[in-house]
Amino acid sequence: MIRVVFNQKGGVGKTTIVANLAAIAAARGLRTLVIDLDTQGNATQYVRGPRAPAMDRTIADFFESTLSFSLNPAPLVSYASNTAFENLDIIAASPRLEELIVKLESKQKIYKFRDALRKLRGYDAVFIDTPPALNFYARTALIAADRVLIPFDCDEFARQALYTLLDNLREIRADHNDELLLEGIIVNQFQPRSKLPQRLVDELREEGHPLLAQKLGSSVRVKESHQAHTPMIFFDPGHRVTQEYEALYDAL
Repeated sequence: MIRVVFNQKGGVGKTTIVANLAAIAAARGLRTLVIDLDTQGNATQYVRGPRAPAMDRTIADFFESTLSFSLNPAPLVSYASNTAFENLDIIAASPRLEELIVKLESKQKIYKFRDALRKLRGYDAVFIDTPPALNFYARTALIAADRVLIPFDCDEFARQALYTLLDNLREIRADHNDELLLEGIIVNQFQPRSKLPQRLVDELREEGHPLLAQKLGSSVRVKESHQAHTPMIFFDPGHRVTQEYEALYDAL
Protein backbone atom coordinates (compact mmCIF):
# COMPACT_ATOMS: atom_id res chain seq x y z
CA MET A 1 0.00 0.00 0.00
CA ILE A 2 1.34 3.39 -1.03
CA ARG A 3 0.01 6.31 0.97
CA VAL A 4 0.75 9.98 0.44
CA VAL A 5 0.06 12.60 3.11
CA PHE A 6 -0.66 15.94 1.48
CA ASN A 7 -2.00 19.39 2.09
CA GLN A 8 -1.17 22.59 0.22
CA LYS A 9 -1.24 24.43 3.55
CA GLY A 10 1.96 24.32 5.59
CA GLY A 11 2.25 23.54 9.28
CA VAL A 12 -0.61 21.04 9.41
CA GLY A 13 1.43 18.05 10.61
CA LYS A 14 2.14 16.15 7.39
CA THR A 15 5.65 15.11 8.39
CA THR A 16 4.69 14.09 11.92
CA ILE A 17 1.81 11.99 10.61
CA VAL A 18 3.97 10.30 7.95
CA ALA A 19 6.78 9.47 10.35
CA ASN A 20 4.54 8.20 13.13
CA LEU A 21 2.25 6.06 10.96
CA ALA A 22 5.31 4.57 9.26
CA ALA A 23 6.96 3.90 12.63
CA ILE A 24 3.83 2.14 13.89
CA ALA A 25 3.74 -0.02 10.77
CA ALA A 26 7.40 -0.91 11.28
CA ALA A 27 6.90 -1.62 14.98
CA ARG A 28 4.12 -4.04 14.05
CA GLY A 29 6.44 -6.01 11.83
CA LEU A 30 5.73 -4.50 8.40
CA ARG A 31 8.69 -3.72 6.18
CA THR A 32 8.14 0.03 5.81
CA LEU A 33 9.56 2.76 3.61
CA VAL A 34 9.29 6.54 4.04
CA ILE A 35 9.92 8.67 0.95
CA ASP A 36 10.64 12.32 1.68
CA LEU A 37 9.75 14.62 -1.23
CA ASP A 38 9.92 17.88 0.72
CA THR A 39 13.09 19.92 0.14
CA GLN A 40 13.08 20.88 3.84
CA GLY A 41 13.82 17.24 4.67
CA ASN A 42 11.99 17.22 7.99
CA ALA A 43 10.83 13.61 7.66
CA THR A 44 14.42 12.63 6.89
CA GLN A 45 15.69 14.30 10.05
CA TYR A 46 12.81 12.98 12.15
CA VAL A 47 13.59 9.32 11.47
CA ARG A 48 17.35 9.56 10.87
CA GLY A 49 18.57 12.37 13.08
CA PRO A 50 21.05 15.16 12.27
CA ARG A 51 24.05 13.06 13.28
CA ALA A 52 23.22 10.06 11.11
CA PRO A 53 25.91 9.21 8.54
CA ALA A 54 25.64 10.88 5.15
CA MET A 55 23.63 8.98 2.57
CA ASP A 56 25.13 7.85 -0.70
CA ARG A 57 21.88 8.50 -2.55
CA THR A 58 18.73 10.56 -2.03
CA ILE A 59 15.45 10.99 -3.87
CA ALA A 60 17.08 13.87 -5.78
CA ASP A 61 19.49 11.37 -7.31
CA PHE A 62 16.54 9.29 -8.48
CA PHE A 63 14.84 12.25 -10.15
CA GLU A 64 18.11 13.40 -11.68
CA SER A 65 18.57 9.94 -13.19
CA THR A 66 15.21 10.26 -14.97
CA LEU A 67 16.49 13.25 -16.94
CA SER A 68 18.71 11.03 -19.09
CA PHE A 69 17.81 7.81 -20.87
CA SER A 70 19.15 4.53 -19.54
CA LEU A 71 18.52 0.98 -20.67
CA ASN A 72 19.00 -0.28 -17.11
CA PRO A 73 18.00 2.45 -14.64
CA ALA A 74 18.77 1.81 -10.97
CA PRO A 75 15.71 0.53 -9.09
CA LEU A 76 14.06 2.84 -6.61
CA VAL A 77 15.06 0.58 -3.71
CA SER A 78 18.73 1.38 -4.39
CA TYR A 79 18.10 4.94 -3.14
CA ALA A 80 16.81 3.73 0.26
CA SER A 81 18.79 3.98 3.50
CA ASN A 82 18.37 2.15 6.78
CA THR A 83 17.29 3.94 9.94
CA ALA A 84 17.99 3.10 13.57
CA PHE A 85 14.56 1.48 13.79
CA GLU A 86 13.90 -2.09 12.74
CA ASN A 87 11.84 -2.52 9.55
CA LEU A 88 11.94 1.22 8.80
CA ASP A 89 13.87 2.58 5.80
CA ILE A 90 13.85 5.99 4.16
CA ILE A 91 14.56 7.53 0.79
CA ALA A 92 15.84 10.87 1.99
CA ALA A 93 15.11 14.34 0.69
CA SER A 94 17.75 16.73 -0.56
CA PRO A 95 17.90 20.50 -1.17
CA ARG A 96 18.82 19.62 -4.77
CA LEU A 97 15.15 18.81 -5.38
CA GLU A 98 14.58 22.55 -5.79
CA GLU A 99 17.24 22.78 -8.50
CA LEU A 100 15.77 19.89 -10.48
CA ILE A 101 12.13 20.87 -10.57
CA VAL A 102 12.24 23.09 -13.67
CA LYS A 103 14.09 20.45 -15.71
CA LEU A 104 11.71 17.71 -14.57
CA GLU A 105 8.69 19.78 -15.53
CA SER A 106 10.10 20.83 -18.90
CA LYS A 107 10.95 17.24 -19.80
CA GLN A 108 7.56 15.99 -18.57
CA LYS A 109 8.91 13.41 -16.12
CA ILE A 110 5.76 13.41 -14.00
CA TYR A 111 5.13 9.64 -14.37
CA LYS A 112 8.66 8.34 -13.68
CA PHE A 113 8.11 8.14 -9.92
CA ARG A 114 4.91 6.14 -10.42
CA ASP A 115 6.66 3.75 -12.80
CA ALA A 116 9.51 3.21 -10.34
CA LEU A 117 7.14 2.61 -7.41
CA ARG A 118 5.22 -0.01 -9.39
CA LYS A 119 8.46 -1.99 -9.68
CA LEU A 120 9.36 -1.59 -6.00
CA ARG A 121 9.66 -4.86 -4.12
CA GLY A 122 10.41 -5.79 -0.52
CA TYR A 123 8.13 -3.36 1.33
CA ASP A 124 4.71 -3.91 2.85
CA ALA A 125 3.93 -0.22 3.36
CA VAL A 126 5.14 3.01 1.77
CA PHE A 127 4.44 6.48 3.21
CA ILE A 128 5.26 9.60 1.18
CA ASP A 129 5.81 13.04 2.71
CA THR A 130 5.14 15.97 0.40
CA PRO A 131 5.89 19.70 0.19
CA PRO A 132 3.17 22.19 1.21
CA ALA A 133 2.40 23.11 -2.39
CA LEU A 134 0.84 21.43 -5.40
CA ASN A 135 4.14 21.43 -7.27
CA PHE A 136 5.82 18.76 -9.41
CA TYR A 137 6.76 16.58 -6.43
CA ALA A 138 3.32 16.65 -4.83
CA ARG A 139 1.68 15.88 -8.16
CA THR A 140 4.04 13.01 -8.95
CA ALA A 141 3.34 11.55 -5.50
CA LEU A 142 -0.43 11.78 -5.95
CA ILE A 143 -0.15 10.19 -9.38
CA ALA A 144 1.87 7.33 -7.90
CA ALA A 145 -0.09 6.67 -4.70
CA ASP A 146 -2.94 4.31 -3.92
CA ARG A 147 -4.37 6.48 -1.15
CA VAL A 148 -4.11 10.03 0.14
CA LEU A 149 -4.52 11.33 3.67
CA ILE A 150 -5.21 15.03 4.28
CA PRO A 151 -4.24 16.63 7.62
CA PHE A 152 -6.65 19.38 8.64
CA ASP A 153 -6.23 22.11 11.26
CA CYS A 154 -9.52 23.31 12.65
CA ASP A 155 -9.82 26.90 11.52
CA GLU A 156 -11.77 28.74 8.85
CA PHE A 157 -8.74 29.44 6.63
CA ALA A 158 -7.88 25.73 6.71
CA ARG A 159 -11.43 24.86 5.65
CA GLN A 160 -11.29 27.15 2.62
CA ALA A 161 -7.91 25.68 1.67
CA LEU A 162 -9.40 22.20 2.06
CA TYR A 163 -12.10 22.92 -0.52
CA THR A 164 -9.44 24.01 -3.04
CA LEU A 165 -7.38 20.94 -2.26
CA LEU A 166 -10.33 18.60 -2.80
CA ASP A 167 -10.98 20.22 -6.19
CA ASN A 168 -7.33 19.67 -7.14
CA LEU A 169 -7.50 16.02 -6.06
CA ARG A 170 -10.56 15.47 -8.21
CA GLU A 171 -8.68 16.90 -11.18
CA ILE A 172 -5.66 14.67 -10.58
CA ARG A 173 -7.92 11.63 -10.31
CA ALA A 174 -9.69 12.53 -13.54
CA ASP A 175 -6.53 13.30 -15.53
CA HIS A 176 -3.83 11.05 -14.08
CA ASN A 177 -4.79 8.50 -11.42
CA ASP A 178 -8.39 7.32 -11.32
CA GLU A 179 -7.48 4.72 -8.68
CA LEU A 180 -6.36 7.31 -6.12
CA LEU A 181 -8.58 6.98 -3.04
CA LEU A 182 -9.11 9.78 -0.55
CA GLU A 183 -8.69 7.60 2.52
CA GLY A 184 -9.67 10.31 4.92
CA ILE A 185 -9.18 13.77 6.39
CA ILE A 186 -7.20 13.74 9.63
CA VAL A 187 -8.29 16.32 12.18
CA ASN A 188 -5.03 17.49 13.74
CA GLN A 189 -4.23 19.79 16.68
CA PHE A 190 -7.78 19.26 17.88
CA GLN A 191 -8.88 21.17 20.99
CA PRO A 192 -11.97 19.43 22.39
CA ARG A 193 -12.79 22.23 24.84
CA SER A 194 -13.02 24.85 22.12
CA LYS A 195 -16.34 25.31 20.31
CA LEU A 196 -14.93 26.34 16.91
CA PRO A 197 -13.00 23.13 16.11
CA GLN A 198 -15.98 20.92 16.94
CA ARG A 199 -18.34 23.12 14.92
CA LEU A 200 -16.03 22.96 11.88
CA VAL A 201 -15.72 19.19 12.20
CA ASP A 202 -19.50 18.79 12.45
CA GLU A 203 -20.10 21.04 9.43
CA LEU A 204 -17.55 19.22 7.29
CA ARG A 205 -19.15 15.89 8.19
CA GLU A 206 -22.59 17.27 7.31
CA GLU A 207 -21.18 18.28 3.91
CA GLY A 208 -20.18 14.65 3.34
CA HIS A 209 -16.41 14.93 3.66
CA PRO A 210 -14.62 11.78 4.89
CA LEU A 211 -13.25 12.93 8.24
CA LEU A 212 -11.64 10.09 10.17
CA ALA A 213 -13.15 9.45 13.57
CA GLN A 214 -9.79 9.49 15.36
CA LYS A 215 -8.58 13.04 16.02
CA LEU A 216 -5.03 14.08 16.93
CA GLY A 217 -4.57 16.50 19.80
CA SER A 218 -1.75 18.94 20.38
CA SER A 219 1.09 17.89 22.67
CA VAL A 220 4.47 19.20 23.80
CA ARG A 221 5.58 15.57 23.89
CA VAL A 222 5.35 15.39 20.10
CA LYS A 223 7.66 18.40 19.78
CA GLU A 224 10.07 16.69 22.15
CA SER A 225 10.01 13.60 19.93
CA HIS A 226 10.98 15.85 17.00
CA GLN A 227 14.01 17.02 18.96
CA ALA A 228 14.88 13.43 19.85
CA HIS A 229 14.42 12.38 16.19
CA THR A 230 12.35 9.47 17.41
CA PRO A 231 8.71 8.80 16.40
CA MET A 232 6.31 8.61 19.32
CA ILE A 233 5.85 4.82 19.21
CA PHE A 234 9.53 4.45 20.13
CA PHE A 235 9.93 7.70 22.08
CA ASP A 236 6.97 7.35 24.45
CA PRO A 237 4.96 4.14 23.84
CA GLY A 238 2.34 4.79 26.52
CA HIS A 239 1.65 8.45 25.86
CA ARG A 240 -1.86 9.64 25.04
CA VAL A 241 -0.77 11.00 21.64
CA THR A 242 1.01 7.73 20.83
CA GLN A 243 -2.27 5.95 21.46
CA GLU A 244 -4.05 8.44 19.20
CA TYR A 245 -1.64 7.67 16.36
CA GLU A 246 -2.09 3.95 16.94
CA ALA A 247 -5.86 4.35 16.82
CA LEU A 248 -5.50 6.40 13.64
CA TYR A 249 -3.34 3.70 12.10
CA ASP A 250 -5.89 1.03 13.06
CA ALA A 251 -8.64 3.08 11.40
CA LEU A 252 -6.91 3.09 8.01
